[in-house]
Amino acid sequence: MLEAELSGNPFAHFLVARQEGAAEASAEAIVGYLCYWIVFEEVRLMNLAVIESMRHRGVAKSLVATALQTGMSQSAHRAVLEVRASNRAAQRLYEGFGFSQTAIRPKYYANPEEDAVLMELDPIVVKAAGSAVCHDEGGHQPQQ
Repeated sequence: MLEAELSGNPFAHFLVARQEGAAEASAEAIVGYLCYWIVFEEVRLMNLAVIESMRHRGVAKSLVATALQTGMSQSAHRAVLEVRASNRAAQRLYEGFGFSQTAIRPKYYANPEEDAVLMELDPIVVKAAGSAVCHDEGGHQPQQ
């Protein structure tokens, strides 16, 4: 699925967070990424991942803020996503941006089987301070 996003989806965008000072070509330098789509007036957050040792340092927040800002710069005014019902940390991250739960999709995920929580941010608003920071003090900078 990732290969299809990278090579064949004209709506797909990727942000990569790298450890500052690490060699550009080094795979170890990548600490997180976000795949998102911009489809007309909508940003769809598709897949967000941050390596466990780098969590709770603002990496995910920075990636999401950058994606939302990019969407707004391309006339998107609404953002949507799906998240596992058990992933409360991710839900809190999105709630911090103003996303709210709109529905539940029963048994949406497999391995393990789990419900999806659908969340929406309409209109997209990214605070000037805090949420909109494109790099944090931990030395991580998302790159498009």
